[in-house]
Amino acid sequence: MAVAALLWSVLPHGALATNPAPAVAPPPDPAPCVAAVASGDEDKIVAMCGALIDNDKTAPADRVKALVARAGAYQRKDMTDPSIGDYTTALRLDPTLVDIYNARGALWRKKGDRPDAVRDFGAALKLDPNNAVAKANYKSLAQELERIGAQMALAGKPSFNCAGARRPVEKAICANPALADLDREIDATNARVVRAAARDNPRAGRDLQHEQDDFIVHRDAAFGRPDYDLHKAMRERLDHLNAITKQ
Repeated sequence: MAVAALLWSVLPHGALATNPAPAVAPPPDPAPCVAAVASGDEDKIVAMCGALIDNDKTAPADRVKALVARAGAYQRKDMTDPSIGDYTTALRLDPTLVDIYNARGALWRKKGDRPDAVRDFGAALKLDPNNAVAKANYKSLAQELERIGAQMALAGKPSFNCAGARRPVEKAICANPALADLDREIDATNARVVRAAARDNPRAGRDLQHEQDDFIVHRDAAFGRPDYDLHKAMRERLDHLNAITKQ
């Protein structure tokens, strides 16, 4: 009893009845994530950096770095959606990361989500108006959207004016958007092929144009025959022209 009385007298009131406060766990060590990044092993990056991301004791700056590292690994593994998810979380934690806006914008563009890509490239430029990557991305996407707009305006229209169509094959092409698109593409591709050949050899350019003229003559004459497939003939002609452009 004397010992108990002595302890009671020297300790703060209630100290004997209170459990000691638990020690605060230190933040997790980011070294395994850093080592995984240095190794270049995508699966290790996903695992090691993922453990750092999922630990609620991780310092915010370390979590951002781990998210960016894992997003890059996902991107290299062609896992677009998880990569976008990690970049999005990183930007939520630190919205000043210009390079991450660029990286996420490139992924949106890869998915075909051009509005989100434009927003990300624009956000990068807003943060850093002189950022060369953001400038190039924004310009490239703007040009792509312009081309898409032009293509949409021409969609379903052939290379000739349907108001003046007289031949049955021309009327058939005008009545079928797929055939109209094929006709326009054939005409445009042929023009490029002829121009390219004529730069080095005018005679070669003329020969290629004669080949196109012969295709049109045969198309017009053969259309309507039971054994003639107009779509197939036009597809084969376009494939032939595309093959020339790759030579």
